[in-house]
Amino acid sequence: MEDKNLIVGIETSDDAAVYKLNDQIAAIQTLDFFTPVVDDPYTFGQIAAANSLSDIYAMGGKPTVALNIVCFPNCLDINILGEILKGGADKVKEAGAVVIGGHSVEDEEPKYGLSVMGLVHPDKVLKNYGAKVGDVLLLTKPLGTGIINTAIKGQLASEKAYNKAVKIMSTLNKYAGEIILNYDINACTDITGFGIMGHSYEMAHGSNVTIKLNKDSIPYIEEAREYADMGLVPAGSYNNRMYLDEKYILKDVPEWFEDILFDPQTSGGLLISCSKEEAKKMLFELNKLEIKSSIIGKVVPFDSVHIVVE
Repeated sequence: MEDKNLIVGIETSDDAAVYKLNDQIAAIQTLDFFTPVVDDPYTFGQIAAANSLSDIYAMGGKPTVALNIVCFPNCLDINILGEILKGGADKVKEAGAVVIGGHSVEDEEPKYGLSVMGLVHPDKVLKNYGAKVGDVLLLTKPLGTGIINTAIKGQLASEKAYNKAVKIMSTLNKYAGEIILNYDINACTDITGFGIMGHSYEMAHGSNVTIKLNKDSIPYIEEAREYADMGLVPAGSYNNRMYLDEKYILKDVPEWFEDILFDPQTSGGLLISCSKEEAKKMLFELNKLEIKSSIIGKVVPFDSVHIVVE
């Protein structure tokens, strides 16, 4: 479907749709929901909401209103659902938006998320393409949450690993998102289910460039290495590998780190492409936040494949 006011649609697999309302305002629309990644219902609600809200920040916008999406079995205590919704509502409030209702259906397994609308100036929309040769790439959260979540489900995750993953997943991209709006950004996306490899590929393919990632600069949760060595790798990681087959080159990358590269993230960080000069200034500000950011790669002219890790 086409519409002259549709600024961003599905053509480049971007994070959300953007529709121009007038010369000053465009609406960003996104939706995401999933099954529990942790046992605590309130924490799950927070993580699911942070994940849903993330797309708005990845597009350069500000969340305004959200609708709950709920699937819940009738065999569970309704108070569990209350805690999930409370966690989501608290995170939406932290974002400066409001929950205005939603929809629920009975299902065998709980699922929760949000449909979120945000606002942005039509000329200031951040897209997942537009990376330029000479740019560097910044990542605002470490990787490994998918592997940690697999360990959590298997009751093998340490308390330390659990707390790290929950902190990362429940932290809004609001704070990094507000900082980057003060700089010239060529491309931006958030790292979620396709992992760092999948989302980097989308950026590189849409920009007709090659992205070179430095394996020694990519941050990850330390315990994810141990759990990857134990084989605690989510199914989504293998799906990501299959989808990207022959689209990347890995040079001297150990198997455990391959698992982290393809690891599907929940509520991951922002991946930003900008000039070296902007990156240095931006990184100084970003690293005042509790979760540190890193420069993890660079953009070069297209050379046979879109992603190289070396």
